[in-house]
Amino acid sequence: MQGSSSASIPFRQFGSTDAKVSILGFGGHHLGDAPDEKTAVRIVQEAVDNGITFYDNCWEYRRGKTELWMGAGLKGRRDKVFLMTKTCPHGRDASLALQMLEESLRRLQTDHLDLWQVHGMAFENDPELFIRPNGAAEALVKAKKDGKARFVGFTGHQNPLVHLGMLNTGFPFDSVQMPLNPFDYGFTRSFERQVLPELNRRGIAVLGMKPLSGHGEPIKAGVIAAEEALRYAMSLPVATAITGIDSMDVLHCRNFFKNTAMMGGLLFIAATQSQPTLLPRTARSNGRGWTIKRRGFSRFRTCVLISNAYRLD
Repeated sequence: MQGSSSASIPFRQFGSTDAKVSILGFGGHHLGDAPDEKTAVRIVQEAVDNGITFYDNCWEYRRGKTELWMGAGLKGRRDKVFLMTKTCPHGRDASLALQMLEESLRRLQTDHLDLWQVHGMAFENDPELFIRPNGAAEALVKAKKDGKARFVGFTGHQNPLVHLGMLNTGFPFDSVQMPLNPFDYGFTRSFERQVLPELNRRGIAVLGMKPLSGHGEPIKAGVIAAEEALRYAMSLPVATAITGIDSMDVLHCRNFFKNTAMMGGLLFIAATQSQPTLLPRTARSNGRGWTIKRRGFSRFRTCVLISNAYRLD
């Protein structure tokens, strides 16, 4: 991937590495909501052409459909992007993770990933299962050694304490992905307050997700505007803020940021100046049922999908 872009979306350093990524990341899960592959391909192509370089995906999303569609969209543009996908062994052995990696590479039409992550760390024993002999940690090491993944990391949607447990395994992660939005800040267990400072201290790339709180429920309820939410997410010390894009209309809406980005450092100033009123407003809304979707993840549903799809066909 090239280290700069002719578009106006700025880049940030990917942790302590020499890589750089666009501050706005393309979330792969919502790509599966596009009406058809032709539309999905057009969305991805236009996103690349407009300066978004970070692309998120996962082996399990829509039973592989989003990787297939993203791979088709990136054909001829692969060297312009920083491509990430995830494996979903959920405590199982390294060989399963590596099978998923090969499947993902075929779907994405590439021979390597810029970033490969273990997906959905949620249970208290996930760190132990990850680091045990023949666990997923060994798969990450092998993928990196074999040149199939430049960087490796993990993700999680639910519990900041599990993230800290993963860090305490001592594995040399290059990145960590987690929900970061103004609603998370108000919870007792907050990724922003408990995990983000530790990642910054260690020089690990922070990948923010759920800036609109999953499917945008608080935006629909009028608690916060989409622009406020994205500004907040991008004002944090992260490498990128990943947001879902499922239509050309949404892509063009996200492109409001291209205008904002021209102000450079003023983005951070504008966002932080709004925090004295924004954070109390979102904190008052955290008692509503829909705010739990700030992390947007059903562990049970995911495990069911995975258990039904082990054939990797």
